[in-house]
Amino acid sequence: MDVKIAPSILSADFARLGEEIQAIDEGGCDYVHIDVMDGHFVPNLTFGPPIIKCARPWTKKVFDVHLMINPAQPFLKDYADAGADIITVHAEADPHIDRSLQYIRSLGKKAGISLNPATPEGIVEYVLDKLDLILVMSVNPGFGGQSFIESQLEKIARLRKMIGDRPIELEVDGGVSPATAGAVVAAGANVLVAGSAVFKGDGKAAYIANMEAIRAAAAQARAA
Repeated sequence: MDVKIAPSILSADFARLGEEIQAIDEGGCDYVHIDVMDGHFVPNLTFGPPIIKCARPWTKKVFDVHLMINPAQPFLKDYADAGADIITVHAEADPHIDRSLQYIRSLGKKAGISLNPATPEGIVEYVLDKLDLILVMSVNPGFGGQSFIESQLEKIARLRKMIGDRPIELEVDGGVSPATAGAVVAAGANVLVAGSAVFKGDGKAAYIANMEAIRAAAAQARAA
């Protein structure tokens, strides 16, 4: 699978959210990563379906919606209707993860599961046939700008082996930058979420340079 860059709009300027999304779109991002937090499952509060619906007309790129909420199941249709293309739920927040993944797919969306740093990869074993994406959190979810947790590289590598030849994307979120992208890709990830590492500097030219630096580090790791 090709390496994909998924800038997290959590680090964007919310006063100009539409323009920020347009900038990363024109700058060559693959996905738009949307972090939804409820102030309950994680210690932060972001936004819900109305903001996603308002952002949807600004790009045709994939909306990669990461639900850090508990419960998630009652709200899955709301996020699907708002414009999500991929809906990812946390294993730790959903006691009926199999049911949720089936429901996401029944809504015509791709289904993902996310694992916190302390959550073992074995939890996905019996739902692999219902997954389109696995998201490894390489920081503790809730805030941007945290440092990459090195122990997650081993988890990424084990998940890559579990996935085998299945068409499941392996995404990493947290502390991804040009300094860490190579190791993440070498371990087996193919979708890189980056927030502060993309949305630093002033506008589209800076964002393009930031994404290109991450891609270059990933390409170098693949070529090694």
